Amino acid sequence: MNNLPTVRASGWLNKVPEVTLSLWIIKIMSTTVGETGADFLAVNAGFGQGLTRTVMAALLTVALFTQLRTRRYTPWIYWLTVVLVSVVGTQITDLLTDGLGVSLYVSTSVFAVALAAIFFVWYRVERTLSIHDIVTRRRELFYWSAILCTFALGTAAGDLATEALGLGFTLGAVAFGALIGITYAAWRMGGNAVLTFWIGYILTRPFGAALGDLLTQAKTYGGLGMGAMWTSALFLSVIVMLVAVAQFSMNADRSAQATK
Repeated sequence: MNNLPTVRASGWLNKVPEVTLSLWIIKIMSTTVGETGADFLAVNAGFGQGLTRTVMAALLTVALFTQLRTRRYTPWIYWLTVVLVSVVGTQITDLLTDGLGVSLYVSTSVFAVALAAIFFVWYRVERTLSIHDIVTRRRELFYWSAILCTFALGTAAGDLATEALGLGFTLGAVAFGALIGITYAAWRMGGNAVLTFWIGYILTRPFGAALGDLLTQAKTYGGLGMGAMWTSALFLSVIVMLVAVAQFSMNADRSAQATK
């Protein structure tokens, strides 16, 4: 899982970060921000669901266009896109559940089938699902399609577990955290690296969503009552700090290479 980025004749370098502890921390926090940020903008800030969806979809389009135009992994662009995908993925599920009345059982199943279809086509075309070789536009489009679907699926699965199945926020966070731990253990014991990565990536979404609800919801509803604004601000600050460190380190490495 720690192969060096591959260089192609097109001049592209791998467009996604290496799988490190920092990646998983930022990923989990971005999923929480997606859950709490969408709620804050739509409810606390008073934008409403319709305006929030429109603005976030537009911002995601701009961020994704910028990401696709780059030829190498650029931390601030990549993680900005991930955070916006998290917000939009949450809104897609909320629209289906709250706006259109689609059952969480149905939406979770549909997103699971859609993700499986993306992986199937991606593998049939590229013969790999590894994130260590995202060096063409087509592979990157497959990658971001899968990412968006994992966020929507994770949101639906998290809501299904914590609300429809009645696990609650605390038990839901513990349950999904345990599944992530089991996946990590499976990888350490020799499990397929690509498979365990994608399973872990999917599971971090419902874990982050359950964690976000646990922190933001009022104590009467089983939460800790921190509120969407403070939780979003706290997690977003940590994301910005970690991404800034990654960006600074990358810029320093490139400057050092340029002077050799």
